[in-house]
Amino acid sequence: MPCALTANIALGCMDSVGGLKKIYVTEFENKATLTKAAGVITAFTLAATKKFWVYDFEKQNAELNEKINTSNENGTVFYEGELKLSLNKRTATLRNELALLAVNRLMIIAQDRNGIYWLMGELNGATLMPSTFASGKAMGDRNGYELIFGSMEEVPMSEVTASLIPTLIIPAT
Repeated sequence: MPCALTANIALGCMDSVGGLKKIYVTEFENKATLTKAAGVITAFTLAATKKFWVYDFEKQNAELNEKINTSNENGTVFYEGELKLSLNKRTATLRNELALLAVNRLMIIAQDRNGIYWLMGELNGATLMPSTFASGKAMGDRNGYELIFGSMEEVPMSEVTASLIPTLIIPAT
């Protein structure tokens, strides 16, 4: 059998939470080297002077999803990543940064609330999908952006070893 299963899946402890803490974004072309084993990135470098930019947001305002797509007729499998992110308060600085996101292919690392980092856009990059800004009607409504990033990959998202993050957010030399 060419695709033999390799592990049991046991019922785990109820010690997981949903949501994202932070995202890190860089241009896809900035990737220099990436090494992984068993779906975990163990080494990752960027081109000289490049780095991941840190994007903070209010809690419970971001989610990361991955859809597994299979075609029995064609014998194919691919993975669609989707990151939804709400950013409050429209400013000229934020508007300008979003305009740059819109024209780039990206790599995005999402840190979930369990402390695990996931790389979106590893092989083909991620892009900003149709997104919106709304001022809201009532004074308590969100004034800000609802962003959606998407990716299509041949493999599922890889976990990024947490110890790599500090070096990825400082410009490479």
